[in-house]
Amino acid sequence: MALSSMTGFARGHGTSGPYGWAWEIKSVNGKGLDLRLRLPPGWDAIEAPVRAAVAEKFARGSLQANLVADRTGAAPSVRVNTAVLEAVLAAMREISGRIEAAPPSLDGLLALKGVMEIGESGEQEDEKRAAETAAIAGFAEVVDALAGMRRHEGLALSRVLTARLSEIAALAQRAEAAPGRQPDAIRQRLAEQISALLEQSERFDAGRLHQEAILIAAKADVREELDRLTAHVGQARGLLAQGGPVGRRLDFLAQELNRETNTLCAKAGDMELTNIGLELKAAVEQFREQVQNVE
Repeated sequence: MALSSMTGFARGHGTSGPYGWAWEIKSVNGKGLDLRLRLPPGWDAIEAPVRAAVAEKFARGSLQANLVADRTGAAPSVRVNTAVLEAVLAAMREISGRIEAAPPSLDGLLALKGVMEIGESGEQEDEKRAAETAAIAGFAEVVDALAGMRRHEGLALSRVLTARLSEIAALAQRAEAAPGRQPDAIRQRLAEQISALLEQSERFDAGRLHQEAILIAAKADVREELDRLTAHVGQARGLLAQGGPVGRRLDFLAQELNRETNTLCAKAGDMELTNIGLELKAAVEQFREQVQNVE
């Protein structure tokens, strides 16, 4: 399965009888799946299948879909749904004695959903249902086009992320081979630091000295950090090869790569290892930034 980005754009249009419709949908990064849908008055019946189509196709992303529809040769008609209005007024009378509130205004009542019904004169029910079906089918095609664009962007993302992982792996190998990591260099630094401790006091406690030596030796060794960096790079490569909605797991690995890199920098005992650690931080940050675009 290919890797997908969360960014994309698509549009489509069509006709059904006297109706014409046009869809426009765009997608940006998001922690989860969120669809903001704008439909023209009288087209609420298609909301559920439209949302279902998005949920079936995508796992993450903030999407905004907009439908524009019109009917040729028809004047608009406005009707007050008296049943809904009476129900609203009855509910207001029931609670009016319980709370203090200003009397309802006419425009406020008419703005309530369901009170005003906007349609078109001479509208035929079967024509409207056919147009809704056509608009739903058209939306499915637009969603497919958006998914294709997100996959195309995902291919470019995959190449960038693979390059960053290769860079991180190469830097980890450089750190492994750094002269400052060799046993002789570590022993020399350890001896110098112990000598500095002894110079502080002639009555230095032997037990304390042993503990300090262990701590210094542990800090000088970045073996665990390098092993974990290598393991995380391998996991990330596996997720890229797997594809699909793996963005959350890649983001977690980016955080772990950053954690190990920070520890390596803190433990670095010489300038070369410190410089490698700083290069690692830059590569990991670039990897993390790009991962935010992955579905």
